[in-house]
Amino acid sequence: MADPVWWMAALGALGLVFGSFIATVAIRWPEGRSALKGRSECDGCGRTLTVAELIPVGSYVAQRGRCRACGAAIGRLHPVVELLGLATGLVAAAVAPDWTGVAGAIFGWLLLTLAVLDLRAFWLPDLLTGALALAGLTTGLLGLAPSTQDRLIGGIAGFAVLWAVAALYRNLRGREGLGGGDAKLMGAIGLWLGWRDLPLVLFTACMIGLVAALVILARRGRLSATDQLPLGMLLALAAFPCWLTQAIR
Repeated sequence: MADPVWWMAALGALGLVFGSFIATVAIRWPEGRSALKGRSECDGCGRTLTVAELIPVGSYVAQRGRCRACGAAIGRLHPVVELLGLATGLVAAAVAPDWTGVAGAIFGWLLLTLAVLDLRAFWLPDLLTGALALAGLTTGLLGLAPSTQDRLIGGIAGFAVLWAVAALYRNLRGREGLGGGDAKLMGAIGLWLGWRDLPLVLFTACMIGLVAALVILARRGRLSATDQLPLGMLLALAAFPCWLTQAIR
């Protein structure tokens, strides 16, 4: 086994890079702009950014969160997501300093992308959910635990449970309660974790949502209809810690 420090350094550095890309995707994609075309530019004045201004986290700190040209504030989404990408790579490498950790980091980065998109736009793109599902099935076929059979059962069960909940709510209330993307995401998570940990994912997502609601209530003294917590984001936030528990076992 290679030096765990090497794995942590490598996946941590990749996490910073991917975090920067994820933040760009989360900003541009819901607006109909491609994150793959065109040079990075200031959202305030449109000036093309230099290489030094693209250094994850460091450039934000050096510029004190503002564009050097126009002084417009740089969204905090960038450094926050970059740091989350870094943390994902570091933790995955720490618990599994091998190719299992690489797979776990990819799982975490895809989940982070979906979580940020769902938080900002209440949107779980089929392209990303499909990529998450395909990656999960592929890692199973490559021999990583859990078994491919457990993953397939998890994928079917994860999708079916939330699809059934959404259908029941729609029939009882006459309106949509869960988006179709939530069931697809749960199915994709099942293809990574297998069926045994799906109850833990749902429980953890509910606990995260409850804590978030209590924080909002404590700060504002009340909850309003606009205080919506997207289920997809909660599922994504819950799934990566569940993968970590599997890797540690």
